Amino acid sequence: MPYWSSRARAQRAADIWGNDLRPVSVSLEAWRNDELPELADEDYRVGINWTGPRLVGWDFTVSEVLNRLAHALREGPHSDERPAR
Repeated sequence: MPYWSSRARAQRAADIWGNDLRPVSVSLEAWRNDELPELADEDYRVGINWTGPRLVGWDFTVSEVLNRLAHALREGPHSDERPAR
């Protein structure tokens, strides 16, 4: 599942893919607490900032994304355990 760090990057990818795609913003909190756990449940990988005519870029597991995010925010390492919903 692809995600971009800015609306401009997402718009460039939408322009490449065509089909009337449009970027939609999501808060970091919603992405981290809602969307990423759902992707993990479905065993999806996360594409980050794909670019260029072939839309290539980073591809991570959800755990890798959460650990990189925790590191960037100077938090401790991410645990694979999720709170009960």
